[in-house]
Amino acid sequence: MSIIPLRGKQKYWRQNNMIYTVTFNPALDYVMLLNKFESGGVNRSKEEFLNPGGKGINVSMMLTELEVDNTALGYVAGFTGEELVNKLKKRNIKTDFITLKEGNTRINVKVKADIESEINAGGPDITNEDINLLMSKLDKLSDEDILVLAGSIPSSVDNDIYEQIMKRLNDKKVNIAVDATNELLLNVLKYSPFLIKPNHHELGELFDVSLKTEEDIITYAKKLQEMGARNILVSMAGDGAILLTENGEILKSNSPKGKVINSVGAGDSMVAGFLAGYLKNKDYTEALKLGIASGSASAFSEGIATKKDVDTLLKQL
Repeated sequence: MSIIPLRGKQKYWRQNNMIYTVTFNPALDYVMLLNKFESGGVNRSKEEFLNPGGKGINVSMMLTELEVDNTALGYVAGFTGEELVNKLKKRNIKTDFITLKEGNTRINVKVKADIESEINAGGPDITNEDINLLMSKLDKLSDEDILVLAGSIPSSVDNDIYEQIMKRLNDKKVNIAVDATNELLLNVLKYSPFLIKPNHHELGELFDVSLKTEEDIITYAKKLQEMGARNILVSMAGDGAILLTENGEILKSNSPKGKVINSVGAGDSMVAGFLAGYLKNKDYTEALKLGIASGSASAFSEGIATKKDVDTLLKQL
């Protein structure tokens, strides 16, 4: 891999493999900023945003900011689906969505005031025929490609769909990152995902324990490794993150300092940064640092952070 210039910008690696993200239930996030939210009363926003939403899409947006080639897969429907695709095109994000015949891509309402509140819609139904179309796309993945499976599963889809995908790709050398919770995560460990990223609360919930120290976190992260996960990245909010690698390393990094403005997409940005850092030279220390810088930069921003914001925070680590 050689370092190459890209029209005045510095691209850090020549990418030989592709990253694909899958979002089963993407959304348009209607973000409303208020000074104060009064339950049961009339509230007026001072500012609004309409942003692409969905965990896999967030990963794709951050990867694109970091100049990492990727393609967003998943499902869209109706006029809201068309708007979602248009917004992603404006951000230069490659998409290969399947258009559903019925329904509309959901709109989620995010209220940010003295407290944060969210109203998440259900989304359109996905049929078995639609699932088969996605599987056909995934069959075209090559060895060493990276697949990101992120987020919850809509009610119209079998809750073992991540397992189905990983089983289908098991004979290929595809590196699969899974960002999910509870049984959805535990059930894929037997297929040895390349990366999983629980936060420390989610890690405790998996084993029904309260994790109070870094030693506790390492102990239970090792259990996930014993169950099949290759690399476990445990985020700890303002306390940084701990990474257990498939090489037996235990790495920890602090978080850069800043004011948290938006928690939506921060974890997804961390996944994107980790993968981007890993692709640079397969170095897990580099991956951890870029993951934390990317996640923190998005937490300190109104939405998914810019590469400039990430580079600034990277210097603090």
